[in-house]
Amino acid sequence: SIWLERVCDVVSTESFDDSTSVGLAVLQLRQQEFFCIGRIAMRFGTGETEGQVNDNCEEFNLYSSVEADMAKRDAEGVPSMREALLASDTGIIAEFKRKSPSKGWINKDAKADVVPLQYQENGAAALSILTDTNYFGGYDEYIMYARESGVTLPILYKNFVIDEYQLLQAVHSGASAVLLIAACLEKDRCQQLIQAAHQLKLEVLLEMHNDRDFEYAELEPDMYGINNRNLGTFVTQVENSFRLAERLPEGVCKVSESGLSNAATIQDLRKVGFRGFLMGEHFMKTDNPGLALKTLIDTIKTT
Repeated sequence: SIWLERVCDVVSTESFDDSTSVGLAVLQLRQQEFFCIGRIAMRFGTGETEGQVNDNCEEFNLYSSVEADMAKRDAEGVPSMREALLASDTGIIAEFKRKSPSKGWINKDAKADVVPLQYQENGAAALSILTDTNYFGGYDEYIMYARESGVTLPILYKNFVIDEYQLLQAVHSGASAVLLIAACLEKDRCQQLIQAAHQLKLEVLLEMHNDRDFEYAELEPDMYGINNRNLGTFVTQVENSFRLAERLPEGVCKVSESGLSNAATIQDLRKVGFRGFLMGEHFMKTDNPGLALKTLIDTIKTT
């Protein structure tokens, strides 16, 4: 497929350090997502009825729930992540992240009905929740648990989204926005997913990492993300956000992702136009992620 060829190209052309296997893990992750969605799509062409498919594939039960989910979103509204970041004086997107491909378990015992609410109570502007299971230890249900615990902030559905079906999963879980990664998608496909997301009342954070991703900027997502982490090697350089900030359109909501850990860096990034700062490991590696967030925000406000 064109998509898979692009993934292979991204991984093969990145400069790897000694941990080449880490880069290969990214390829395996994206291939796994592709074949999972492919399996679902192929079943639509087998002639099976929805009931027969449900016997073998639980994912199809989702379709019966989406209509009710959309009615609820129409009635109650969906909190805007973009507006929350632009209105915030700190812009912290606090992430619930139990595990990563490069570091393994970060906080295996963290609870999705506890930590996200702590983030909200301690000043986060928005939340991000990992939903990939194999590599990040996440589940769609974690967003549901956060909502059930009382979280009302915007929540980003963070996964390798490549198909409209995953957008339905995001809606059903209670997310406000989804992450789309330029390196994972052909430009036309990315545009299709942005349009589909908006129809489902989901905002889009479009993630870019290097110069060649910037042709996607004209797709006008709700938020423009710069990932400071190299997806091939997982090497993180915050300078990436400073270097690429001027490449983004004027007046948009800019988000810096990965490798952020101190108030001074966040203040400097705000000076070059960033309004969102996605942070997870810095909080999650502590015994009390909510308190770690509060400490950072207090420092930002007094700096």
